[in-house]
Amino acid sequence: MDTVISVKNLSKRYRIGLTQKRADTFVGQLGQMLRAPIDNFRRLRSMSKFDREDESVFWALKDINFEVKRGEVLGIIGHNGAGKSTLLKILSRITEPTTGEIMIKGRIAALLEVGTGFHPELTGRENIYMNGTILGMTKKEIDSKLDEIVDFSGVEKYIDTPVKFYSSGMKVRLGFSVAAHLEPEILVIDEVLAVGDVEFQRKCLGKMESVSQSGRTVLFVSHNMGAVRSLCQRGLVLNHGKVQFMGDAEEATRNYTEKLTLQQFENQKSWSIKEAPGDDRVKILSLSVKPINGKVIEVKSGISVECICLNSSIENGVLAMGFEVQSAEGVTLIHHAGRVAKPTDLRIGTCYAVKVFIPPYILNKGAYQLKVFFGLNFVESLTPNPPILFFEVQNSGDIDEFVKEVPGMLRPRIKYESKVLPDRLIK
Repeated sequence: MDTVISVKNLSKRYRIGLTQKRADTFVGQLGQMLRAPIDNFRRLRSMSKFDREDESVFWALKDINFEVKRGEVLGIIGHNGAGKSTLLKILSRITEPTTGEIMIKGRIAALLEVGTGFHPELTGRENIYMNGTILGMTKKEIDSKLDEIVDFSGVEKYIDTPVKFYSSGMKVRLGFSVAAHLEPEILVIDEVLAVGDVEFQRKCLGKMESVSQSGRTVLFVSHNMGAVRSLCQRGLVLNHGKVQFMGDAEEATRNYTEKLTLQQFENQKSWSIKEAPGDDRVKILSLSVKPINGKVIEVKSGISVECICLNSSIENGVLAMGFEVQSAEGVTLIHHAGRVAKPTDLRIGTCYAVKVFIPPYILNKGAYQLKVFFGLNFVESLTPNPPILFFEVQNSGDIDEFVKEVPGMLRPRIKYESKVLPDRLIK
């Protein structure tokens, strides 16, 4: 009777597009043109038919089984593309599963993407009523909770301003506030809290905790392992659409991070303009982590973070870049931001190469992850989904004269001073 979500043999299948090989000869290209109508018709039919398994068939989820009890907070973790968002969309009835069955008891409120259900031409107040109605609230419910929703969101100053003028952070604050005050039996939250600032994230985590303590259920997707451990009782680890681990939240995060450290570390990434992280104002085209000295990142080498960004539309203000170095479990060790370009240097369509130097003898031997984000005037976020690099710091073994290995994630060089005191001070 206490089970509110039961998932049995759940699978979701998609058909992905494949690049067509272009013929090398004129005769071959002419033949492709003549066959094009028939080929296009076959492709249209294959989009809805899965008569056979081939390379175009992609299983986003495969044979997922789990149960969630009433009042439980379940953390869902995994790498990008593991199937977390697909699972939440199926549970929220946004899309249907290919196979399997789901049993859900109670009303669900879902916050899966920034500004979901918001109309850009309507004001924040009007969007509260529209979004609340979509989520299942009556006008009477919204009227009674309007002041609480506005106060929690922190956008009361702009509540009668059209949402198209809101930053992505303001949208997610308002969207989460509406969903959280719906008082659903089940609250589903995807990785959208990363858009908000630290203060708002703390408020959201507190709200989710109070929701679970009131007997309601929360499904929480996050890459922040610290938040998962502190908020959730159990954890579900997904890996390429399959359940890798299901159990205690502490053990789940440990299982995920241990598998993470076994993967090949990626010290460099680059993106096309279409796929680049950022929003329509700033795009991150490449990101890399390198040693300042030597060829391998070591405790004594120092770290150089190098990033190339494209200013697509910003004309005024201060363009700033920030970064976070986190442990493999998501604990933030370093958080810093600095100016990339002052207003007089801003040019639309210009690329900026930014380098940030982390001094030697800061990070200890171990696995770390780096997040990079951009902002306008050190206030407004320009990177809703910050890119992540995983890197490893090694130890050459000749750092200190006496101690080769030390515990902890930081290993700064600290100066010690001592002197001999006169004997008369000893009593």
